[in-house]
Amino acid sequence: MTDAEVEACVARGQQGDEGAILELFHYMYPHVAKLVNANLPGKESAEDLVQKACVKAITNLRQFSGKVPFLHWVSRIAVNTCLNQIRHEKRRPEVRLADLTEEEAGVVENLATRPNELDASQSLAARELVEKLLQGLRPPDRLLMRLMYLEGHSQEEISALTGWNGPLIKVRAFRARSQLRKRYALLMKEQP
Repeated sequence: MTDAEVEACVARGQQGDEGAILELFHYMYPHVAKLVNANLPGKESAEDLVQKACVKAITNLRQFSGKVPFLHWVSRIAVNTCLNQIRHEKRRPEVRLADLTEEEAGVVENLATRPNELDASQSLAARELVEKLLQGLRPPDRLLMRLMYLEGHSQEEISALTGWNGPLIKVRAFRARSQLRKRYALLMKEQP
């Protein structure tokens, strides 16, 4: 498309012409895909982000003023979409079933079918799964979970080691357990 054709297509799209919107979508899609793949956050599917960026551009088409070339405007939307996804993943890191080794996935599958049974061969994989789930917690919460559940320290011992008071330990432990349950529930939902 030439610049004049893009301008005419944008003008028609801003008026609600579905054919023009479809033309713009096909025009910007390869450009957006290239940008998203270059800025792709770790766990998000590239295709999902490309579609999200294209939908944002089409949805906000009326805001396009024409002061910059259309693809520059779309580029900004695509890069901001990637940056927002990166921020989201930093705030809410998650472990997905696809991120697990075969052994860890086997532990999740075993727990899904027989929640109270874990054979000896899966104990190492279970430990690694716990480590991955713990990585999603904030460092103080991760430390507390390690001290309390993996090393078996009492609340008093943890208080002496960290300097935290009893109520703080209880609140932190409650929140950390809640986060771990949510992350584990997400893994269980991915089970076929």
